[in-house]
Amino acid sequence: MRAAWERGELTGQQNEVTVFHLDGGAGRLVLVGLGPRARYGAEAARRAAARAVRKLKGKGARTVVFRVPSFVQGRARVEEIVRALVDAAYLGSYEFSQYKSEPSGTIDSARLALGRELGRRASALGRVLREESTLGATVVWTREIGNLPPDTASPARLAEEARTLGKEVGLKVTVFDEKELARMGCNGILAVGSGSTSHPPRLVVLDYPGRGRVRRSVAIVGKGITFDSGGISIKPALRLQDMKFDKSGAVSVLGVLRAAALLKVAPRVLGVMACAENVPSGTSYRPGDIVRTFSGKTIEIVNTDAEGRVVLSDALAYAVAQYHPDVVIDLATLTGAETVALGDDTAGLVANDERLAKALLAASAATGEPLWRMPLTDYHRELIQSDFADVRNNIEIPVGGMLTASAFLEHFVGGTPWAHLDIAGPAYTTPQTLRFQPAYQPRGATAFGVRTIARYLLDGAPA
Repeated sequence: MRAAWERGELTGQQNEVTVFHLDGGAGRLVLVGLGPRARYGAEAARRAAARAVRKLKGKGARTVVFRVPSFVQGRARVEEIVRALVDAAYLGSYEFSQYKSEPSGTIDSARLALGRELGRRASALGRVLREESTLGATVVWTREIGNLPPDTASPARLAEEARTLGKEVGLKVTVFDEKELARMGCNGILAVGSGSTSHPPRLVVLDYPGRGRVRRSVAIVGKGITFDSGGISIKPALRLQDMKFDKSGAVSVLGVLRAAALLKVAPRVLGVMACAENVPSGTSYRPGDIVRTFSGKTIEIVNTDAEGRVVLSDALAYAVAQYHPDVVIDLATLTGAETVALGDDTAGLVANDERLAKALLAASAATGEPLWRMPLTDYHRELIQSDFADVRNNIEIPVGGMLTASAFLEHFVGGTPWAHLDIAGPAYTTPQTLRFQPAYQPRGATAFGVRTIARYLLDGAPA
């Protein structure tokens, strides 16, 4: 190693990976650059370690051991580094391969070597390790569902995934089909799903009871458009294959509920998934239609490709009216405007409650899933006013798209503390965006939001 350093083969630049083969076939030693000490933290460790894991996976390695003290530098706390390394092991080795004839190799196990200086804290760090391992495995589980193709991951299939999960971890699961949705007045979900006669919509509710006598409740609501063609307002063909990821919000709800049950978080957690397929046909809803939603409020349909907010209008209002939660959080791949504003790695956060917003931002900082808070003003609220209905689902001029969508959703939560996460950018990666993503984000579904909301439920949610 000294010779490699002297020859300039080692520089310590961030994400630099150098592999040495040990004598006698004893394995390989991997050195990974952590970058400038002044900018080093848990996220830098997460990215660097994930890059090393992917490098080793590509070379056929099956087991990885991290020497934790090597990553504990500067002001980075040991617990943060342990979480980051566990994330790197689970997420950095993930690849969706269930449809490949010859899947690539996997990292079967990862261990953390604490060293003498950290060995005294083994018990406390063991708890952190177990907790983060549960989260890592849950993210991998969630990505597997998120990557399913649209011919498989229909609204009915997502409902079955919820039922299976409920049996495995002890959740109460309720599924409303199209007949029950009509009886309930959930005409927003029905309208969006009306074009698909082969894959009718579903509203799915998962209920984790929480623990302790006094149980505050948090509702997590997700947009589950299993394929989004745009409907009558049809999308262009370019990258249409990625519209299978428009179910990402609902799929992340599944992941959050799995994590909540396995980690036994304190608050009651309700997961609400609004699932539909948005395709054009003779039975599709149309621009110009007026839809009366579960809440009784009406929506003027201006563009059928602004369908996410239409299904969420029913799901949000149902969650508030039926369960009276203390907090509502929704996740949705809602607007292309979000990616224009914030890029492909950061989700937009809009909230009507300061405490909730701060707690989610703190959880985001801990997990490395970036959120950026955006404003919501009367200007955005006025833009969605309709001449013919209570609100309209789109506006004719391309301004403030992420925020007008947020103003629309706000109509359906009343005075309940609420946060909206527009995850259109970070919910999945494409060949074009993958090169700019950290090594723990693979091609396809990322399960963005699962770790952040799980961390919020563990550390910042009302209990």
